[in-house]
Amino acid sequence: MNMTLRYLLAVFGVVITVHYVLSFTHTDYRRATSLNSLTSHFKGVTPADITPIPDRYYPPFSNESLTVDHRANATFVILARNSDIDGTVRSIREIEDRFNRRFRYPYVFLNEESFSDDFKKRVSVLSAAKMEFGTIPRDHWYQPSSIDEKKADAGRNRMVEQGIIYGGSLSYRNMCRFNSGFFFRHPLMEKYRWYWRIEPDVHFHCDIRFDPFVYMEENNKVYAFTIAMYEFEKTIPSLWSHVKDFIKLHPEYLAKDNAMRFLSDTGGDTYNLCHFWSNFEIADMSFWRGEAYTKFFEYLDDKGGFYYERWGDAPVHSIAAALFAPSSQIQFFDQIGYEHNPYTHCPRNEDTWKEEKCTCDPKRNFDYDGYSCMSKWDQV
Repeated sequence: MNMTLRYLLAVFGVVITVHYVLSFTHTDYRRATSLNSLTSHFKGVTPADITPIPDRYYPPFSNESLTVDHRANATFVILARNSDIDGTVRSIREIEDRFNRRFRYPYVFLNEESFSDDFKKRVSVLSAAKMEFGTIPRDHWYQPSSIDEKKADAGRNRMVEQGIIYGGSLSYRNMCRFNSGFFFRHPLMEKYRWYWRIEPDVHFHCDIRFDPFVYMEENNKVYAFTIAMYEFEKTIPSLWSHVKDFIKLHPEYLAKDNAMRFLSDTGGDTYNLCHFWSNFEIADMSFWRGEAYTKFFEYLDDKGGFYYERWGDAPVHSIAAALFAPSSQIQFFDQIGYEHNPYTHCPRNEDTWKEEKCTCDPKRNFDYDGYSCMSKWDQV
């Protein structure tokens, strides 16, 4: 064997050795160089599928304990009634098993009535994390006196006749308005910057071994989602016209590199109904508390559409995030397997699905559904 061939074999051996060492010690390297990742480049897989979370966001842990060098100023927030106890227990049990037993972020529970002792007892045994229970102020929850009840009642009746889900529900409208403009003002939430919204009876299908809060904080993100879809147009017939009017009044609030393309196929003239499904959202409350969103919500609230129509917090939050923040500050977390019946986000990346022990069926991933707006987001 000549010297050149020996030299090439030696170099090849070193490369293979280094590759295996890095594969075992660095998660992001292993994912980036896996066969699935490499072949995805030839299958038209979008960048959102293959962008890994760097290793530094995966702190080491042993069994139930973890020493975290840095945690964000963050909390889970759960809006629930006493009657939601069984679903709330299931949601907490899953987020604890999949994520929070390692990170111990606190919980804030909010209710328009006082929580029962039974509710507090049943959730308190599920986590070693701090739990606080708050009652929502009446003016944050109930329909304001400025609303023309006769007009609002006519709108509800019309939606009932049209068979629109929650069309006749006043409490649902209260919830949408509260989630749009008030939850981050609650006294129990004021001390926190970040929140992760959790609802009763949702499922977390994969281990979450990185810290989404710290990742977002260090990478200048303001809003994160897992599912994007179309809104039911009959619930928001006048919303976009009011959005356009607000933009005309306050063009200074539009971010330079915003995500208008996610919201509109006509450069902003019409709304394509796409929004981030807000029953899962992780976000920076500094954004909601800022001047742009405060004036935006107050403007919309003054129009009465939460009650005359059925404006949801999902399109309100989504439109604001897409217009008032650069698109680079909005994060799609492919890594977080999430289900809110009837829709599921299952990680697109097969290596993530395997490594995080996901229980979701990739074939049921809503990202590929015709009702999903992920193709719009991928374009952004």
